[in-house]
Amino acid sequence: MGNSYEDECRRSLAKEQVKSLAGTNNWEHVDRERVHRDWDVLYREITAFLDGGSLPGDQQIQEFVRRHFDIVCRFYTPSREAYVGMSLFYAEDEAMRAFHDSYHPGMVEFLGAAIKVFAEQGSGFAPSAGAEASA
Repeated sequence: MGNSYEDECRRSLAKEQVKSLAGTNNWEHVDRERVHRDWDVLYREITAFLDGGSLPGDQQIQEFVRRHFDIVCRFYTPSREAYVGMSLFYAEDEAMRAFHDSYHPGMVEFLGAAIKVFAEQGSGFAPSAGAEASA
């Protein structure tokens, strides 16, 4: 993926999150404690596969990413680009990288690659901001 696509993904994430936060009073509908517990369980499960030679596109890994996406959708349903933007945020934000890599030193890169596969193949995404603008 080129830099312009990644920039589009970053912009989509920022725009969609701002819109969602404003429309939901900062995601007051989300049970954050449960979200964090669910992500903790999920990340521990993924960690068990990281040293076993699993690939980001493997069926089991993609099921984990589907669960990750479902948790994200408790906040709002992102577009494909915003979801990829989230994986970039995990890699580029120091605190997010440290959090994810606390489960496994390769978690951020592996999860990012798996999210990109999911985005290319998955369904259930909101329309992208670009699609809304042209509609």
